[in-house]
Amino acid sequence: MFESDIKRVVEQVSRDKGIDRQVLIKTMEEALKSAARKKLGVNVDIEVQYNEELGEIEVFQFKDVVKEVTEPDLEMSLEEGRKLDPGCEEGDSLGAKMDTMTFGRIAAQSAKQVIIQKMKDAERDVVYESFVDRKGEIINGIVQRMNRGDMIVNLGRTEAIVPSQEQVPRESYRRGERIRAFVLDVLHEARGPQIILSRTHRGFLLSLFKTEVPEISEGIVEIRAAAREPGGRSKIAVSSNASDVDPVGACVGMKGSRVQSVVQELKGEKIDIIPWHIDPARFVCNALAPAEVSRVVVDEVSRAMEVIVPDEHLSIAIGRRGQNVRLACKLTGWNIDVKSESQYSHAMRAGYESLLELPGMGVVTADVLYEQGFYSIEELANATVEELTQIKGIGETKAKSLIEGVQQMLVAKQSDSELKEDESDLSEGQVDDRESAEQSEISNNVKASSEDA
Repeated sequence: MFESDIKRVVEQVSRDKGIDRQVLIKTMEEALKSAARKKLGVNVDIEVQYNEELGEIEVFQFKDVVKEVTEPDLEMSLEEGRKLDPGCEEGDSLGAKMDTMTFGRIAAQSAKQVIIQKMKDAERDVVYESFVDRKGEIINGIVQRMNRGDMIVNLGRTEAIVPSQEQVPRESYRRGERIRAFVLDVLHEARGPQIILSRTHRGFLLSLFKTEVPEISEGIVEIRAAAREPGGRSKIAVSSNASDVDPVGACVGMKGSRVQSVVQELKGEKIDIIPWHIDPARFVCNALAPAEVSRVVVDEVSRAMEVIVPDEHLSIAIGRRGQNVRLACKLTGWNIDVKSESQYSHAMRAGYESLLELPGMGVVTADVLYEQGFYSIEELANATVEELTQIKGIGETKAKSLIEGVQQMLVAKQSDSELKEDESDLSEGQVDDRESAEQSEISNNVKASSEDA
């Protein structure tokens, strides 16, 4: 390792691994210095340097020239010093070139291990510097192998990993097959691959559209939001910064060519492209497409929306296993409750009838409350006297009476509900007791028969 062919090794490793040759030279100098100290002791004065002309690393041990030597590792006599330099005097410091072979096998092995480790560290630094700026990009590689569910991908100069949780469940790749993935993270210090890839991250979807749609990369069309269930369905909301550019049409492409390229890369994952809207209600309606929406009830405090759709569109709005409404919630950031018109009408009718059940409530007052947004006694229970007195025809006394009546009715309903639960538990207990008695009787009969026999 320390012979004249070091120069050739340095050049080859620097070229193959992409490591700066000066980093390699410094690494070997430090390794050899460490080996020398292990052989000679930590107190010796050692200097190690690479001789460019000879192509080898030289080690010098420096000693002070003294009249009387008390520490042989640090001092030399004047006579010894003048053998190295005839003109030296006491107090001078002279360096003698050492034979690296004198360090011994263990020291040389230690130096070799240090060099290997330092080269690995330097190689990691090169990989990190090469890929750290590529986070968020799409990268191409070749599937190398599977390791406990994780996919190892060859990127040429290094390896990357696609963890099992970043793989689409229904996708499968064979060894040697090409793969495209999203650079999720680049780790500086880690055992194994430093580059973490993903095919499930929504950033992969966005990067694919950015690649396929020039208007997105140019900033004309903007992806405002995205929601994805990898391998199943995705939704993206887009808007345009130019009045003459249709954002949805730009993403779809001529005869669907652009979106189909993305779908093909995602192995058939369905993609809904919808127009973004500044009005949350309109945005939610767009997000539930292709279902038609009859009306929307917005609760800004709890950031929730009740969306009413025609009966025949209920299954479309909800989607298979609730996928459509679930993605719409993720896309818009609103809690969406979808109901059919018949369900909504039934609920509204039940709420109106609950208002009429209040003591002293007439049809006229119930209609007025209903028109003001109090659709049931539960909603009326949250009202204040001040709010109710703002309604025409309701004074302070009437308002207090209504609130008091609502509270009493809710308490009564709660009591009835608890009573029914108790009765149900009692009924179940009686059945259990009866079954237990029957089992006991059967057991006794069997026992009696056994004794008779």
